Amino acid sequence: MLALFSINWNPNPELFNLFGSIPIRYYGLLWVIGIALAYVIVHRQYRDRKIDEKKFEPLFFYCFFGILIGARLGHCLFYQPDYYLNHFWEMILPVKFLPDGGWKWTGYEGLASHGGTLGLIISLWLYCRKTKMHYMDVLDMIAVATPITACCIRLANLMNSEIIGQPTDVPWAFVFERVDMLPRHPAQLYEAIAYFIFFLGMVYLYKRGLKKQVSLPYHRGFYFGLCLTEIFVFRFFIEFLKENQVNFEDSMRLNMGQWLSIPFIIIGIYFMCFYGKRKK
Repeated sequence: MLALFSINWNPNPELFNLFGSIPIRYYGLLWVIGIALAYVIVHRQYRDRKIDEKKFEPLFFYCFFGILIGARLGHCLFYQPDYYLNHFWEMILPVKFLPDGGWKWTGYEGLASHGGTLGLIISLWLYCRKTKMHYMDVLDMIAVATPITACCIRLANLMNSEIIGQPTDVPWAFVFERVDMLPRHPAQLYEAIAYFIFFLGMVYLYKRGLKKQVSLPYHRGFYFGLCLTEIFVFRFFIEFLKENQVNFEDSMRLNMGQWLSIPFIIIGIYFMCFYGKRKK
């Protein structure tokens, strides 16, 4: 009976093959789209603040590699350290080495959002050292655009049929055929929708901030704190509807995603509620 109300989900994760051997996946494409959208949004903010274009030019480089390196290392070290510490080059290169001595192009199959966030924060610190911009000003501008990138990343997970939800009988359940034939919560879609709503809220607050609405706390660090708080609070609770990603989480009261979210929530609340006011 449940199958009658479920959505069968089994898209081909590969969009096409480049040169006949390198697969172009929806996963990578949606990552690029998410970062590109953030690039456009942050560029607009630089123009609104009349910041020199030369300072903006290197920003994409720092963000792209900061997110990619952080997300990859985060997945390998947080979720599968036993494997990747013994297969170091697979952690660095987008390939899998085969037992017969050959290799297979896989792309970066594991990327962790917590690691990507940490990598971005570190890379922006390096960027600010180079450009002499105020660190919190840059973090605030990036924060306005971050939820739309997070939305695209979760849609990428949906196309890959990964980070699936627990079995359920809700009428909008997805049957991830590449995993099993059980109706499950489309947890990736829940997150994508939530992050898109967060993005609309951030843009709304940003536009009101441009009009100097004094009734809202637009102190330095507010957008950064709000972004961390809303994303990782939602991430903490949505984990209760997800399957654990690795076996060792089965013995944990809270899974790895929840434990990693807690520090970001604390940091977010601090910057949203206290940092700018203390400086002021």
